Amino acid sequence: MKSILSAFLIVFLIGCKSKQAVATAAANDNIEVTKIINGHYKNEHDFSTLNIRANAKYEDEKQSHSMNADIRIKKNEIIWINIKFLGIPMAKAMITPTKVSYYEKINNTYFEGDFSMLSNWLGTDLDFQKVQNLFLGKAIDDLTKDKWVSEVVEKMFKLSLPNGSDIAKEFYFEGANYLLKKETITQASQNRNLEIRYPSFKEEKGMFLPNEINIKAEQKDKVTIDIEYKNTTFNENLSYPFSIPSGYTAVEIN
Repeated sequence: MKSILSAFLIVFLIGCKSKQAVATAAANDNIEVTKIINGHYKNEHDFSTLNIRANAKYEDEKQSHSMNADIRIKKNEIIWINIKFLGIPMAKAMITPTKVSYYEKINNTYFEGDFSMLSNWLGTDLDFQKVQNLFLGKAIDDLTKDKWVSEVVEKMFKLSLPNGSDIAKEFYFEGANYLLKKETITQASQNRNLEIRYPSFKEEKGMFLPNEINIKAEQKDKVTIDIEYKNTTFNENLSYPFSIPSGYTAVEIN
């Protein structure tokens, strides 16, 4: 159980069952890179707090488990995650721009550290904004900071970095609102691959949010996490209770 909870929370850090789907459109070859990027960032998320109730399924090569997650976001300040099995709280995470903390109850272990430790462990740079973007359905990277090659693949706009780097990144967008459909990060030298898919979105209060998120991470083992948003509410007065219980053992990430 320790490996499940740790992997679940770690993969979140690179994270209304309404099946309403925002209308999408096929891409065409006449759209340049700047228009794709500007169109994606035109989809602003104007809120102070976001409360997400979700179902999630974890699966690796040995086991599969379903769980519930309460995710609370104070925009640009706090991401709070509460993981439950059969309605019983089993793990919590608290993420701020400077610190990552979590604990799990099965083995009485916890982790506290900064993003550099997790970035080194996963082989890709992480920060608070990237984690927040994952939950909002935004591109993990700041697309304005790199030069991209664009093409149309499977009726989606694809942005990718030019060849020559050990780390390859690809972002796929639909053609109506430039919503992110898929992003991949691959590090060939370490046999690492991360793929995040957003099958559909909903529009609420003028903002686009995912209906679900499909995450697949591969290195030595393959881990998949499917997250389905059951309910989302905005701008509530939320609390973020978090304290590591006494007697828990620290987890070292090398």
